[in-house]
Amino acid sequence: MKVTNEFLIPFIGLKLGKHQFDYQINKTFFDRFEYHEFENCDIKVEVVLDKKSTMLELSFKHKGTVNVPCDLTSELFDLPIKGKIKVVVQFGDEFNDENEELLILPHGEHQIDIAQYIYEMIALSVPFKRVHPGVKDGTLQNETLEKLNALTIKEQKKESIKEENIDPRWDKLKQLLTDK
Repeated sequence: MKVTNEFLIPFIGLKLGKHQFDYQINKTFFDRFEYHEFENCDIKVEVVLDKKSTMLELSFKHKGTVNVPCDLTSELFDLPIKGKIKVVVQFGDEFNDENEELLILPHGEHQIDIAQYIYEMIALSVPFKRVHPGVKDGTLQNETLEKLNALTIKEQKKESIKEENIDPRWDKLKQLLTDK
């Protein structure tokens, strides 16, 4: 991942209080991370930095769509996604990002790169199973669905099959349960 100045926030010159940063994320952002799950995307990310005297609080929020293939039909569609995360930034002796909600920057650091947090927030908000809305409501017509419907086994009358194979001794046992 190449570091770009677009996602570096120089917090050293900011006054105490809240500061808002807006980003428009598209496919080129994910290309930098070599993440190719999306055909295209249009996501608005809002970052609020709350600068305090000894620490920083970052609130990330995103909303938009990603163009992904359906897991059932491979048909491309725009999947709406949204999410939010919070990160607390404190200062210490050395860099530490082991905890996903706490980032420790070395004393003397003057900027923070938020690209990794934006990437992870968006990638984790995409559901594991992606189903085209047309499949759910039955309006999507394509070759794959037609083939699946043609190969579907028609339901047989299971009750009539069960009645034919019942041993008459079981009827007497069932009467014991209902005679109570």
